[in-house]
Amino acid sequence: MEVKNIKKVWNAWCMYDWANSVHNLVIITVIFPIYYHANAVNEQGGDLIKFFGFEVNNDVLYSYTISIASILLVILNPILSGIADYSGRKKLFMKIFCYLGAASCAYFFFFNKGNVTSIVIAFGLSIIGWGGSLVFYNSFLPQIATEDKYDQLSARGFAFGYIGSVLLLVFNLLMIMKPEWLGLTAEDSKSGFTSRIAFLTVGIWWALFAQIPFYVLPKDQPKNFNSRWLIKGFGELKKTFNEIKERNLLKKFLMAFFVYDMGVMTVIYIATIFADKELNIPRDGLIITLLLIQLVAIPGSYLASYLSEKFGNTIALRIEILIWSTVPLAAYFTTTTGQFYVIAAVVGLVMGGIQSLSRSTFAKLIPENTDNTAAYFSFYDVTEKLAISIGTFIFGFIIQVTGNMRYSVLFILVLFVIGFIILIKIPSKHVYRD
Repeated sequence: MEVKNIKKVWNAWCMYDWANSVHNLVIITVIFPIYYHANAVNEQGGDLIKFFGFEVNNDVLYSYTISIASILLVILNPILSGIADYSGRKKLFMKIFCYLGAASCAYFFFFNKGNVTSIVIAFGLSIIGWGGSLVFYNSFLPQIATEDKYDQLSARGFAFGYIGSVLLLVFNLLMIMKPEWLGLTAEDSKSGFTSRIAFLTVGIWWALFAQIPFYVLPKDQPKNFNSRWLIKGFGELKKTFNEIKERNLLKKFLMAFFVYDMGVMTVIYIATIFADKELNIPRDGLIITLLLIQLVAIPGSYLASYLSEKFGNTIALRIEILIWSTVPLAAYFTTTTGQFYVIAAVVGLVMGGIQSLSRSTFAKLIPENTDNTAAYFSFYDVTEKLAISIGTFIFGFIIQVTGNMRYSVLFILVLFVIGFIILIKIPSKHVYRD
């Protein structure tokens, strides 16, 4: 059955962005980190805590958990995507990762100072569930839209994600800051009960709204299921890797994406740290900043789609990167809260745009009518995960060597310049074919 360019299918696909983006905003960015640092402490309230019998700093444990989960995704996703393509069970794998992530978030409701070990494990599993499901989710893009609609659909998906995550975050912040509005008490907020309810809402929201794409998106077409499924899955992965090596434009794009995405993701991950350490912006100010970025990112996603329609994908990406380049340059000289808010607005304008346009550009570069879309998008995901790991590591290393975070900010500018130069070598078209 032909399902391309059907509005109902498009909206259902976008609803998974709506469903899972709450993990990135509520769990990774805002509420969970605050609650974690208040409760992952020893009996004296210190930062050294027990983890499987070892004493470890809570910040180090938090950072290592993200790193290990990301590394596991780098290893698992290409393997599982090859198996999913070979067995025709793409949606099944998406469901497994989705429910793993949602259940892990719901488990945070039981977070207390006595069960930090199990919570940290659940935190890592939530990241694996989130990142793992996105590979299979993204791989539906070429299946439900024609190439001339990739940019538009990808932008719509990111917009849905920003809207959904902001709505739930605002609800949870009201519950934490104004508990009496929802029939709760100030003691409920002070004790952390409202925060734990917020974690539960993330799990429920994620699993509940995911039912829409699970019901509407094309059904799995089970095939080739036998005792050699693992070997065959690796075969599909190898086949996809060999195809990528033969496609010059695809290789160049992945190289450019790896470099400029190092800059993008490093900015996203360290923006609040920079605001806290360099500018001493209070917690309420940081929350306002995060909401500002999310809200501005909604029209920013559609702006990128418009630029692509008018000029082609790589020119649109170059425009986005030029705007991104102003962010680290301005941040280096920033000294006031007001200046930082302006920079945050610029980040929001191009954050959703460059992410949605990168996804749709990659979709245009993969072979037409391939059955291995999950395997292809696993390589896209691996590129992004490596960009996050290496970018944040180099950022921290420069701080360690120089003792100045602002020098690390200039490193991000270099990444955008290199990414821009590589993109110049890729012709700007609306549809690509090697």
